[in-house]
Amino acid sequence: MHVPDGFINAPVSAAAGVAAAAAVAVSLRGARKELGGHPRAEDLGGDRLAPLAGLVAAFVFAVQMLNFPVAAGTSGHLLGGALAAILVGPWTGVLCIAVVLLMQGVLFADGGLTALGVNITVMGVVTVVTAHLLFRGLRLVLPRTRGGVTAATFVAALVSVPASAAAFTLIYAIGGTTDVPIGKVLTAMLGVHVLIGIGEAVITALTVGAVLAVRPDLVHGARGLTAPLKLRVDGELVDAPKLRADGELVDAPKLRADGELVDAPPAPAGTPAPAGAPATRSPRKFWIGGVVTALVLAGVVSFYASASPDGLEKVAADQGIDAKAEEYEHATADSPLADYGVKGVESARLSGGLAGVIGVGLTLAVGTGAFWAARRRGRAADTGARV
Repeated sequence: MHVPDGFINAPVSAAAGVAAAAAVAVSLRGARKELGGHPRAEDLGGDRLAPLAGLVAAFVFAVQMLNFPVAAGTSGHLLGGALAAILVGPWTGVLCIAVVLLMQGVLFADGGLTALGVNITVMGVVTVVTAHLLFRGLRLVLPRTRGGVTAATFVAALVSVPASAAAFTLIYAIGGTTDVPIGKVLTAMLGVHVLIGIGEAVITALTVGAVLAVRPDLVHGARGLTAPLKLRVDGELVDAPKLRADGELVDAPKLRADGELVDAPPAPAGTPAPAGAPATRSPRKFWIGGVVTALVLAGVVSFYASASPDGLEKVAADQGIDAKAEEYEHATADSPLADYGVKGVESARLSGGLAGVIGVGLTLAVGTGAFWAARRRGRAADTGARV
């Protein structure tokens, strides 16, 4: 759903740019807690999420290259807002999508530069906020299990895509460059993006479910997801959610000792850790595996992506939204990576694969650098405030 130059007039594009810049600025402040640049960040899981943020941005970049067919002559691709919000938190999620859109617009001529604010607002802010709020609401009513998290993820991702389509339609109603019936545009946008949303939901739920299976401590949205404490009784591990101490039921791992509640002793060797407990393992292996996966998706699998126009392109062509888009030449149309190919490389397979690998690498580097800088700046600011 990358909006090109020429769809939205200059005043509204500028206003959207200001709104997007404000959203990024606010997200930078909020991301301090999520990325570990705040005194309470350890409690919030920030130290475990910081290494994941750059990887999420690179993964979203890679998966956005994989257009999948949704209807005759129409394709869709991951927007990624729900995935980013659930994996690394809403504030960092907005930054992840902003980094991806910036790299795509500047290096690959994908999405207009004058429309960058529109794209960040529609594809980043709206998807992240919608998915985050819906996900949190569903977590309150669904079982506090991995299955409950995955189900909430599916619904949040599904709804986030038509919400983004509706947001674009609203912006177009205010600043569209062609005179077309907004009702028809809204109907067409919602119709195709509900179908795209199903694909988004499947991809997002599978990805979050896979991370939950191997490193649940790295999933921001799974905080509080715990397994019952295990105690060894007569050589057998049993669930012990409650223990009776001095006639009173108390939550493990607190026990009453001499009239005082104290931490329970460590579980016996071999006892599985609670699913939501802080990890002592380094995320390095997980990070390497994620990077390799993103490189394979962008460098190899992307060659088999659908070549059909995506939802916005199809609706724009059918409804006449793109009537004035041809008047605008993308500012980076001469980029050596424009249109996801490497200039000078004749083989389409090799050209696209190399462009994907380069894009993943650059997005990973820029994203990780920006997230660590935000983290360090947050810690420096807190240190200065305490002094």
